[in-house]
Amino acid sequence: MKYKIAIMASGNGSNAENIIRYFEKHKDIEVVMLIATKDGIGAIERAKRLGMEYEVCLPKTEFAENGKLQALLADRGITHIVLAGCLAMIPGWMLKAYGDKILNIHPSLLPKYGGKGMYGGHVHEAVIAAGEKESGITIHMVNEIVDAGKIVFQAKCPVMPDDTPDTLAARVHKLEYEHFPKVIEEQVLDSE
Repeated sequence: MKYKIAIMASGNGSNAENIIRYFEKHKDIEVVMLIATKDGIGAIERAKRLGMEYEVCLPKTEFAENGKLQALLADRGITHIVLAGCLAMIPGWMLKAYGDKILNIHPSLLPKYGGKGMYGGHVHEAVIAAGEKESGITIHMVNEIVDAGKIVFQAKCPVMPDDTPDTLAARVHKLEYEHFPKVIEEQVLDSE
């Protein structure tokens, strides 16, 4: 069986690009498309450059059951969904249909610094402000509560005394690029 992934993104798309490249020649897993939750984002430009199919699906109008997003996933035979910088809430029908086949990455060591409003630079600012000695990434399954799904992987990095949100983000991004594709691969291949 060939597993088919849809990547959902709301921003720059560097993680999406890394994942697409990782699976380019994989014999069992194919990234089929990128779903952008906003128009005009960097993730779309990356998808175009890579020759990857993409669609814009706006959460307030096109995430509804029997809407554009549901039709796209069904039409493309999507078996797994990866959130790579996706800031949209995942609708209940998708959670029900895909269950533990939706993975997200978060730029902190959950359960710390997760939940509504905690994304990107906001997370790194909070970590530094709290005086944490380490941060990192958490890859987790998605459920109905933001950043509260079952944790499948974490990797740590130090927080340096002179860190800014940007320098910490750079260290965290390295962990994302190194680990996210491999964890996706393991989770997808172990999901059946």
